[in-house]
Amino acid sequence: MRLVSKAGGAALALAAAVVVLDQAVKHWILDTLHLPELASVPVVGPLKLTMVWNEGVSFGLFQAGHDVVRWGLAAFSIVVALVLAGWVRRTERALFALAIGLVMGGAVGNVIDRIRFGAVVDFVDVTALRFPWVFNVADSAISVGIGVLLLDMLLQDRREKAERSVGDAA
Repeated sequence: MRLVSKAGGAALALAAAVVVLDQAVKHWILDTLHLPELASVPVVGPLKLTMVWNEGVSFGLFQAGHDVVRWGLAAFSIVVALVLAGWVRRTERALFALAIGLVMGGAVGNVIDRIRFGAVVDFVDVTALRFPWVFNVADSAISVGIGVLLLDMLLQDRREKAERSVGDAA
């Protein structure tokens, strides 16, 4: 018996890739571009790089500048990532694995920031498009992962209904 399914292994690998990409981009933002000193840099059209230290939850919700909140959010994110890793390790559903891998990687990427800096490094700014938040690679992975998870749930519900109707017809 395998401890991790093929799809589960792919989810864990994807989560690791998201963490590496997220942290590499944040390293570039902080240590190469020096965005904290520049504050904001136009890129193209409505896209800017704008430095935001996010002490809250996703997209800056529930701001709090206390260490108790910082470590509480970090601990919560680690627990969520561990629960998701346990949940996905035996799945055979590729879409589900993709979704969970993205969410896990995003959660871990942001928790690394909380531990290192006391806040999450946010920098992707499309507020000119009336999107009110500045975000990062990890936030994007979490958001896309949730969307893919919803799609997987919809498709799984359809598969189960189709299987029930085939069973009822027999």
